[in-house]
Amino acid sequence: MNNLVRAALAAAMATLCAGACWADTIKVGVIAEFSGPFAIYGKQYKEAIETYVAQHGSQSGGHDIEFIYKDVGGANPDLAKTLAQELLIRDRVNYLAGLTFTPNALALAPLIEQSETPTVIFNAATSAINKQSPYFLRTSYTLWQVSTPLADWAYDQGIHTVVTAVSDYGPGIDAENAFKAAFEKKGGKVIDTIRMPLATTDFTPFIQRVRSQAPNGVFAFLPGGPPTFGFTKSYNENGLAKEGIRFLGTAETEESNLQALGDAAIGLTTAFHYSEAHESDVNAAFTKKLGELSAGAVANWASVGAYDGTHLIYKMVEAAGADGPKAIEAVKSLKWESPRGPVEMDPKTRTLIQNVYIRDVERDKDSGRLVNREKGVIATVGDLGWTD
Repeated sequence: MNNLVRAALAAAMATLCAGACWADTIKVGVIAEFSGPFAIYGKQYKEAIETYVAQHGSQSGGHDIEFIYKDVGGANPDLAKTLAQELLIRDRVNYLAGLTFTPNALALAPLIEQSETPTVIFNAATSAINKQSPYFLRTSYTLWQVSTPLADWAYDQGIHTVVTAVSDYGPGIDAENAFKAAFEKKGGKVIDTIRMPLATTDFTPFIQRVRSQAPNGVFAFLPGGPPTFGFTKSYNENGLAKEGIRFLGTAETEESNLQALGDAAIGLTTAFHYSEAHESDVNAAFTKKLGELSAGAVANWASVGAYDGTHLIYKMVEAAGADGPKAIEAVKSLKWESPRGPVEMDPKTRTLIQNVYIRDVERDKDSGRLVNREKGVIATVGDLGWTD
């Protein structure tokens, strides 16, 4: 961070805390994708925030809460940093949130450190992010958190040979390392590790490489949106399921893409922290209100990450107003009932401790829609990728 930006942030912080640490209006800047191939996630963040506000009001601790949305378009760390600077210096926000992609989150670390701005990550899932600043909190998950339990479960189901196929960037490598370490510790064998360029649109060569080695399963990780749809579609079209090569994933059957996959998705297995089909009163109330406010809205990981992230922000505002350090301390061990189930903040990693569910895709007999049906649960899992 250059000296001019550092000075501007310091001046802005001094001005805020001189007269606005208990301001009537608390501003939250949300950096997300509202255009381009990943625009659905910005839309889902906004819908979930609006759902939380509709259920809980627009005030917390006597403060009005205002959300300001900025479009980062995709994985663009330079733009993410620029937008954060605008929000902190020009818009005088007290909190930051959003952040779908790991590079975007990492770009903000020096800024939030200097300005002491609590920043709630709605998705970016690389374990190392939260080490970069004590002002990061995460209400999504990490790749180690869901990949490790999946590896253990797969081996116990008799899947003893696997090929891993992941997108070649931080989260994909995290997922590969997590799965491989846990799977081999159980006694399984990873017979090939495939890293696919992030911009890949044709997955057929990679799928054929998997098929040629005839493993018991393929473990996949790709970023949300078109890549996950493309890989899963190619897996089905190339007949891997018919040959007994079990699909193992995390978010690859997420609800935004699920209906488009059709019957070929039935039986795909994933381990994840949320399913729209999760059975609880809290989730029923969340999905009902979401549908009332946004016709056709689908609840998925983006929705629940933003919904719980908004809850965390409300609790910080209630406890500390615009005092960033005090706000972080107030929620480090916070527990609540989420639409995904019971959750709590881990004071060490500042990532949620939560259940991980083993899900199979099936067609719901009542609605006729494809759903990620929870078949098993690994309870109270923290960030297994955190190292001291």
